[in-house]
Amino acid sequence: MTQQGNGSPGGTGLPASIEAAWGLRARPVKGPKPGLSLERIVGAAVAVAASEGLGGVSMGRVAKDLGASTMSLYRYVAAKDELYVLMQEAAMGPPPPLPVPEGEAGWREALSCWAWAQRRVFHANLWMLRIPVAGPPASPNTVAWWEKGLQALGGAGLDVGEEISVIRLVTGYVRNEALVMGDLGAAVEARGVPVEEVMEGYARTLDRLVDPVRHPALSRLLETEGVWTWEERDHGFRFGLERVLDGIDVLIRSRAQGHGAEASGTRPGGG
Repeated sequence: MTQQGNGSPGGTGLPASIEAAWGLRARPVKGPKPGLSLERIVGAAVAVAASEGLGGVSMGRVAKDLGASTMSLYRYVAAKDELYVLMQEAAMGPPPPLPVPEGEAGWREALSCWAWAQRRVFHANLWMLRIPVAGPPASPNTVAWWEKGLQALGGAGLDVGEEISVIRLVTGYVRNEALVMGDLGAAVEARGVPVEEVMEGYARTLDRLVDPVRHPALSRLLETEGVWTWEERDHGFRFGLERVLDGIDVLIRSRAQGHGAEASGTRPGGG
């Protein structure tokens, strides 16, 4: 069971380790093993995840790498799911500064920069995408990323519920792209051959399997130069993100038209 922060300042109900990340309670100054700290535990767990994936992380493995007993870790982190939250917090870091939305379409540039920044973090820490989503952001850096995303929508004219839905939509797109491309990259790396050879081999395999009569669209695709290159992944992400932003733009424009109609005392499409 996750240790809860009962009796903490403000009554957050968060685990003690997460409250410590917020500065709401003092971190243990002494543990069973001198020099052990929450920061060292989290750092060791991140190192394991980076080299072996999230599945390699366990309290026992982290304790072994630190030269400590497994039980000594529970003085700092009550459960592995708490450790996951702290690992994500450390890997995310604070969000970078973004352009301040200016003008009618300023939100678009700011939200695009936010999405690209998030993508860089995910691609650098693909193990993070395997952490089960157990609730809304609750640690300092993850909350800061949400705050920065909402700021990017400042002045767009959406209500609070729509702003949250937009942030979830963009984050979902970024996470999915990073997960798919990360899995593909891992599969390529496991084969031990240059990525170009893998992509070319895939194209040759499809060329043998695809029937121009049954698969006319795929056949046309296979005839196109440069489609099956690994370098196209950034282009693919950019294309998809722009289409997501196009949809959000339609929503924002419809809200602006609706507000204009209300101010003039008319209804959209009416006389």
